[in-house]
Amino acid sequence: MKRRLSVAIALIGKPKVVYMDEPSTGLDPASKDLLWDVIKKAKQDRAIILTTHSMEEAEHLCDRIGIFVDGSLQCIGSPDELKERYGGTYTFTVTTSPEYERNVEALANRLTPEAKKIYHIAGTQKFELPKNEVRLSEVFRAVMDAKKRFNVQAWEIAETTLEDVFVKVANEAQASIA
Repeated sequence: MKRRLSVAIALIGKPKVVYMDEPSTGLDPASKDLLWDVIKKAKQDRAIILTTHSMEEAEHLCDRIGIFVDGSLQCIGSPDELKERYGGTYTFTVTTSPEYERNVEALANRLTPEAKKIYHIAGTQKFELPKNEVRLSEVFRAVMDAKKRFNVQAWEIAETTLEDVFVKVANEAQASIA
């Protein structure tokens, strides 16, 4: 209730600029959606500057997003611009039992030699596959063939998310500092 009340108070009097810090943190999904609708309507006739760690919230509410790492602005753009600039990949995730992890790596490398493993824990592996080198139909076909040869518990192919962009930008910034 305090978060919703804080947003309502900030909007009283129709100020030209409103600052919000993580306005929907801790809210249940239904309350979050209602609050986001209010904020979207409010931004029609005022500037809203929002700080958040939630890339879902940023993508839903912001027209332009700036990503800061250690207090330094790393990039700025619309959600779609940032995904295009720092994405350009599909995220391919496969979960198997540990004895088949090498099979999954081989599967990703057959799809494209440019497959880059970005995550690996307890049988789940995540790869970045360049969009310009992979066709979705090939991925589906390759996974169906793989299921005949070894146990694939779960798999997913997804577009780059704003969360992926944030992680990539933060990692690049940290690497340049070190």
